[in-house]
Formats: sequence, C-alpha cells, structure tokens
Amino acid sequence: MINLIGTYEGKADAKGRLLLSAALKKQLNPILQDGFVLKRSLFQPCLELYPMNEWNILMAEVNKLNRFVKKNNDFIRRFTAGVKIVELDASGRLLIPKDLQFFAGISKNVVLSSAVNIIEIWDKDKYETAIDDAAGDTADLAEEVMGNANNNNGIS
Repeated sequence: MINLIGTYEGKADAKGRLLLSAALKKQLNPILQDGFVLKRSLFQPCLELYPMNEWNILMAEVNKLNRFVKKNNDFIRRFTAGVKIVELDASGRLLIPKDLQFFAGISKNVVLSSAVNIIEIWDKDKYETAIDDAAGDTADLAEEVMGNANNNNGIS
C-alpha cells in the first residue's frame, strides 16, 4: 500500500495535460510503470487518481458484490462510470480526458491533493471552496471518525 503526502498546485494546458510536480513524481516513481486509473469521485466534484495496484485491490472488493442484487449492480455501474486507464507521457504529463475535465470543472488551475493511497485532482477554485466549507466541521468530523478507539472502523 502506498501512502502519498502533500497538496500540489499545477496547470492543465488546453489539451488537458497536467504536469505532475517533481515531489509527487518522486513519491510515485516506484509505481509509474504500472499506470493509473482515473475516475469521478462519488462524493465531490473532483477526480480520483488510483495507482493501478490500489485500483486492483479496490476492484477485488467490488467484485465480491453479488451482481444479482440490483443495488449492487447499480453501484458498480455508477462507481465505474467514466473510468479511464491513464499513464504519464515522456514529459511527465497526465492527460485528463475531456469528459472527466468537464465533470470536475477543470480548465486551467489545478490542485492535486493526496488522500492516503490516491490523489484527488481538483479545479483550484472548487478545492478552495470545499476546504473552506468543511473548515467549521473538521473538529466534529475528526472526533466522529477517529475519536472512538473502541469502534475504530478498521483503523488500528
């Protein structure tokens, strides 16, 4: 499992190519050759970049769902909608497909934010709004999610 660290700003060019920062590329270096999966976020207007190994681990869990249960089948369809395999080009740029650019509202200024084992890719203004909107709830959220040692929801 990879643990990514940091928030980085960048710019997407007119074709949707995004140059990853040297610091982020250094963290990703051991897995660059395996490629990535880029998808829509379920909860936010951003994209999620999964290293291929992390995607395969997640898909193994999704694949355990019984597809003869309509709710499961609907979830799988929505979760994988718009999923693309992407790689960095020779210049270290990531091409964000047009449909995913549109979904996330990415035009030029971009924020790449580590989220443990994936990278969220945001339009900079939407990222700042999401951070500002969540600022007042952070303490309550931290207490609810991380504060109960007896019920840690898989966190050790």
